Amino acid sequence: MTSVRKAKHGWALTLFFAVLSVIYVMPIIIVFINSFKKKIFISNRPFALPDAKSFVGLENYINGIEKIGFLQAFGYTLFITVCSVAVIILCTSMCAWYITRVKTKITATMYYLFAFSMIVPFQMVMFTLSKIADMLHLGNPIGIVIVYLGFGAGLAVFMFCGFVKSIPLEIEESAMIDGCTPVQTYFSIVFPVMKPTAISVAILEAMWVWNDYLLPYLVLDIKKYKTIPIAIQYLKGGYGSIDMGAMMAMIVLAIIPIIIFYTACQKYIIEGVVAGAVKG
Repeated sequence: MTSVRKAKHGWALTLFFAVLSVIYVMPIIIVFINSFKKKIFISNRPFALPDAKSFVGLENYINGIEKIGFLQAFGYTLFITVCSVAVIILCTSMCAWYITRVKTKITATMYYLFAFSMIVPFQMVMFTLSKIADMLHLGNPIGIVIVYLGFGAGLAVFMFCGFVKSIPLEIEESAMIDGCTPVQTYFSIVFPVMKPTAISVAILEAMWVWNDYLLPYLVLDIKKYKTIPIAIQYLKGGYGSIDMGAMMAMIVLAIIPIIIFYTACQKYIIEGVVAGAVKG
């Protein structure tokens, strides 16, 4: 009887989470469907499938790419995302290794400051941030990478510190005995072991940077540099008119790369998050 109850309970949970997953995916499906429909049919029948009257093929995609300069915006977004994630992973992993291995009051204070930065609302610092970024001339794709490093460091350091605590210190000591410098020990021994957590951090940070609208809008010189979220807003015309077809098409093109990246790396997420949560 117990096994039968467990089986029924398992089927109920499976059905519940299946329905829940469909609900979460439904907005993406609706956006994809409407990206092939005429503007008037998107407003009148947003949940209907395209038919002979409403279907426009790739017209919305072509119009959207031409209107907002999608390829240029894609290039800027890709550059900012790749560079920001690479810098965050490199700098925060080294910082976490130092904080964990060097036990002083300074490193303890640094750790708590990084942890505290995760709970500070962005609205509290956005005015000061935009002012300082303007003073330091960071309103370009390279400068904003530094800004993203500051905002992304809190979570990354927290996860890396948890993982480093689980690495046996004897491995690093053996490398030192064999003649490795601290830099060689880090890149040859420590960083390769950090791979699951590094990939998890990369996924979380990439999804944030790729989809971010507010920070690039505040920091970048949007007359010269537009990321995809900013460029899509330019489909909004005067008096509140919006080319919904082109907007839906551009949203689809914007989410495809990050979905592919997430799907390719998702198997490392749970392993990395669990490893990064080790207290040691």
